[in-house]
Amino acid sequence: MMKRILIGSVKVYQAMVSPYFPNACRYTPTCSQYMIEAIQKHGPVRGGWLGIQRIGRCHPWGGHGHDPVP
Repeated sequence: MMKRILIGSVKVYQAMVSPYFPNACRYTPTCSQYMIEAIQKHGPVRGGWLGIQRIGRCHPWGGHGHDPVP
């Protein structure tokens, strides 16, 4: 149940909020897609934590490129 709620909130963000911001993703997959994949693969707690860490790395002095879910 929690898994669906978290993934649903990310999808709402992708559909309603993300289109209003410029495409400035430094990583592939995007942070929101990474969050969905992490939650699907590792569950809501660990996957959510991995997604939050990824968002924390997404800044001008952070990395870039392909960064798959571990």
